[in-house]
Amino acid sequence: MCKTTYEALTRASSFLEENNREKEVARYLLQHVLKKNYSELMMAMYEEISQEAFQTFWAYVEEHATGRPFQYIIGQETFYGRDFIVNENVLIPRPETEELIEDVKKRALKLFDINKVIQVADIGTGSGAIAISIKKEMPHTIVTATDISTEALRVAMKNAQRLEAEVQFKQGDLLAPIANRKWDIILSNPPYIGQHEADSLSDTVIEYEPHLALFAEEDGLQLYRKMAEQLPAMMNIPSLIGFEIGYEQGAAVQKMLQKAFPNAAVEVVKDINKKNRFVFCTINE
Repeated sequence: MCKTTYEALTRASSFLEENNREKEVARYLLQHVLKKNYSELMMAMYEEISQEAFQTFWAYVEEHATGRPFQYIIGQETFYGRDFIVNENVLIPRPETEELIEDVKKRALKLFDINKVIQVADIGTGSGAIAISIKKEMPHTIVTATDISTEALRVAMKNAQRLEAEVQFKQGDLLAPIANRKWDIILSNPPYIGQHEADSLSDTVIEYEPHLALFAEEDGLQLYRKMAEQLPAMMNIPSLIGFEIGYEQGAAVQKMLQKAFPNAAVEVVKDINKKNRFVFCTINE
């Protein structure tokens, strides 16, 4: 039994390192158990930690050491400054996807009249992170989110309710639930990992995150191809399409969208680590 917060954190960090896990996770788990932010935790380092709190904390640490993502252990992940509920039915939102939100905001300002009510769809919404963030950051939008998974939609709807974001949710495969109307912005971070890449994934991903949201056929390109074939009949003029992609998929997805929209500007965008991460298609005619 550790007496202070500092002792508990030090012991847990070492334990996770010995088990080939990121030691920083110990801090996230301890903050959750003690209900403190980073600054509060630092100020409480030499305060006594209760036996109950330590036991709960250590149980979480041991669970993470087996490989279970800490986000699933505590039931949430922060995305674009907001806490989202996550569980094994949805992918854990990644920090790099926040750059998609930033890019969409900038592009929408240039593309649309400032007074226009923008119709946005998020395809394969998972936890709802993209759809809800867009609605919170761009209140003048009308946002619809789709997913094929009933369980994922339950999580997304809970997040929308908690975060007071007015988003409409529809169940179905890719664009099918929204194919009966025109859109100003369509976004998607679909499954894009090819089955041949499974061995390169960490055990925390392959053993815990939903495979339905990870893998796609045709070396991970199948869902982009399907959407590219259907999107020309669904887009307003002007309009914007934004896809998150795998690092090596930029050229292939760019080619698909250029074929679908011969007169559009199709751009591959790199993330903060200079890796291909997004493809944007701007349709002006």
